[in-house]
Formats: sequence, structure tokens, C-alpha cells
Amino acid sequence: MRPAIPLPEPLDTAPFTIGDALGVGVSYGRLRNTQLARPSRGIRIPEHDGEDGLALLAAPLSRVTEFSAAAHATAFTIWEFPGFLPGADGPDIHISRPDTVAVTRRRGVVGHRAQFFEDEVCRLNGLRITTRARTWLDVSRKMSVDELTVVADHLVRIPRPQFEVRSEPYATLAELAQMLDRHKGTPGIRKARLALEQARLGSDSAPETRLRPAIVRAGLPEPVLNGRVDLADGAGREPDLSFPEYRVAAEYEGEGHSDPDQIIRDISREEDFIRADRIQVWISKRHMVNDAKTAVAKIRAALLSRGWSPRSGPTE
Repeated sequence: MRPAIPLPEPLDTAPFTIGDALGVGVSYGRLRNTQLARPSRGIRIPEHDGEDGLALLAAPLSRVTEFSAAAHATAFTIWEFPGFLPGADGPDIHISRPDTVAVTRRRGVVGHRAQFFEDEVCRLNGLRITTRARTWLDVSRKMSVDELTVVADHLVRIPRPQFEVRSEPYATLAELAQMLDRHKGTPGIRKARLALEQARLGSDSAPETRLRPAIVRAGLPEPVLNGRVDLADGAGREPDLSFPEYRVAAEYEGEGHSDPDQIIRDISREEDFIRADRIQVWISKRHMVNDAKTAVAKIRAALLSRGWSPRSGPTE
């Protein structure tokens, strides 16, 4: 049997539609070759050594059917959202279409229909995908309020130029509010509104966001997020959460804190706090279970030692 004619780039390394192939001169005969996998009608996947990422698999599906876009769990994963979305690790591709056309029905595809505004779908390296803000709304029906808050904090966080290539947040609080106002009555919108009320600028990680509502629910004052704290000898720190009035701060110790250089920095940080007569509370993953009750208890004890009481009321 004669070897198959090589496919032109980039069809030789990524999933593609039959229309893509015909457009660059590939014959119908070549598309019938058994070496091309057929995950869904009108889609072909070539044999190659690399792994097919979710975005690569979703891209032809977003183009093969008119008005389609990767959405829901698929968009959640491609945008690399933090937070827990049930079923996000499933094998199917989620595709949305406007509610004026029929839902997509294909093998390996979960179809959705919804009202779309023109600016709620964008392109990402050839993939039609719902925007981050629209994806946040779409997944609200399956996520908890606190996990939606994790995503909202991630979207509105102002990036740090010294660590990131971008300088603008993915969305603003006003843009998220506008998204909710556009789609009144959408499933999950009540949870999304509650999450937006909880969202705050300044959270740098999902654990920080999860801890903040737990602190407030426990009746403690709401912390400042990554705000500058001036210490002795002109030193300045930006703890994850701080209570300036009570000279207490809390720091989440993630996986990166096990690095030897980071350990040295953490020790230096704690010494700075001690010299400034401030308490620094260390929080780790084991303190975050059961609505972060252990973490809250540690912070409560530190606040009580500095004069806070449940009767103190919220800080100004």
C-alpha cells in the first residue's frame, strides 16, 4: 500500500475541519485515509507525536458548525480559571450556539444554547470561545458562590508588571456587573450576583479568596488584601491578608513556600513583623478544610490577643 500523501502544515499536527483541508487543496480521497481519526463528523485528527490540547481539539468544532463557540467547562479549562467546577475534567467538548439556532449534536460534544452579544465571543489562536466574563456567567449554574468568587477575584485582579506580561485585568467589576445585567434570568445568575458582591480587588490566589469570606462569615473584621504594611527600619511588606487596626497579618503558605530560598525569605519576613510588634499568622492547606475553620480560629486568636472582640464591630 502506498504511503499517504503528507498533509500541509498545520494540518499535519493539529485537528482540522474538512473545510480547512479542502481550502488548501487536500483531496477527499486523502481525507478518507484510515490514518486520520474521526472524532466527529467533518473533523479529522492526524497522527503525530504530540498531545492534542483541549484548545486544539475544540478549535475545529467551533468552526465546523456556524455560530459555534467553545464554552462552559471547556472555556473554563482553556482560560485556566481557578476554582472548582464539577465535571470540568470530563472528556467532552462543550460548544455553545445562539438560542436562535439548533443546539449542536455531535459525538463527544455537549451542546448548549444561549443568548449572545457580539462581544461575548472572541478568537484564541483560531478557536472561537466565549470571553472570560461570559464564561464566568455560564459556569455559575454549577459552581458554588465561594468558587465563583474565586474566579471573579482572578478576573478583576490587577496584574503585577514585574511578574506578568500583561498590565490590565481580564475584566473589571463593572464589566462583570454589566454581564449579569445583560442576562437577567439566566440559570445561576443569583449565585453570580452573590459572588460579585463578595469579589474584591487585591486577591492573588484562590486560597486567599476562599479564606476571606470564611473570615467574614465568622464575624471577624474583613481583611485588607495584599496591602502594604510599613514595618521597622523602613521595611515594607504586603501580606496576603492584614488587619491594620490590630497589627495582625495572615499569610497563606502554598507549595512555593517549600523552596529553600523562599523559606529564607519567609523567615526574614517573620523577623520583620516581630521587630515591628506585629503578629503574622501562617495558614496552610490543612487549615483550609471545613470552610477554613482552623485558619479562622488561628486568626481569631491573634485578633483577640490584640484587643479585638466580637463587640468591636467592623473596622473603619
